[in-house]
Amino acid sequence: MKSRIFNGIVFLYFGFFAVITLGFAVYWHDFKKAPEQPIDFSHELHVGQLKFACTLCHQTVERAISASVPPLSKCMECHKAVATDKEEVKKLTQYWENQEPIPWEKVYSVPEHVYFSHKRHIKAGLDCSNCHGELAAQARVRKVTTLKMGFCIDCHKARDASRDCYTCHK
Repeated sequence: MKSRIFNGIVFLYFGFFAVITLGFAVYWHDFKKAPEQPIDFSHELHVGQLKFACTLCHQTVERAISASVPPLSKCMECHKAVATDKEEVKKLTQYWENQEPIPWEKVYSVPEHVYFSHKRHIKAGLDCSNCHGELAAQARVRKVTTLKMGFCIDCHKARDASRDCYTCHK
């Protein structure tokens, strides 16, 4: 009788452990996965090799709440003449000629009840890599941080920044 109870407990324990492990693995895979984009834009090339500053393309990051997706006209400043034979640049040019916005898949977002200002963080001296990881090494952008409340609070603690609830929750 004792061995059946023991076997049942062991079975439940390993079953519970397997479910938790599987759940974590699925979460981690989705978390680290870079979403498919309509154009395979490479930060690794533009930031890593060509050394473009984030602000060259994300022009509103220093003066607005949002970092903004670069306007297509910004891309075409170079790509009217540069790498025009590349497949991804041909796709870009097609959007430009059709006057269609590129339907990018959003990678990062915060809940609606959270106020987050890129401008405020840039003015505080934070580098984009603090939240977005080393983009110069990312061929395709993927989430590298959760942007959950604990992540933000840890950062605020480390920099002795405000932890008043109303700073982020408006």
